[in-house]
Amino acid sequence: MQALLADAILIVHFAFVLFVVGGLALTWIGAAFAWQWVRNFWFRVAHLAAIVFVAGEALVGVWCPLTVWEDALRGVHGEKSFVARWIHRLMFYDFPGWMFTAAYVLFAFAVAATWWFVRPTANRGK
Repeated sequence: MQALLADAILIVHFAFVLFVVGGLALTWIGAAFAWQWVRNFWFRVAHLAAIVFVAGEALVGVWCPLTVWEDALRGVHGEKSFVARWIHRLMFYDFPGWMFTAAYVLFAFAVAATWWFVRPTANRGK
């Protein structure tokens, strides 16, 4: 049961990463193709808040709560399912921590700069 819950947390974590990384790519692609949804104010607020949260965690040296929770459920030598092994290969790399911190902060700046170049539409109470 714990392994199943650990896998579920990992899938949520992966979806969060896809939202952060894919959100920026889709914003730029959507701007090029005049997709109006990429200018949605609340989508853009959520996207910026997500990467600022990640960068802030890294700057203060805090591990992602989803990683901590998954590790606690899985244990030190916990078996990973087929899906978990593949998601781990996509999400986790063996680089020094400062490299991740720098990448997160630079990505947060890129997301923030995108507000200038691809402006969200003003919220009119909709």
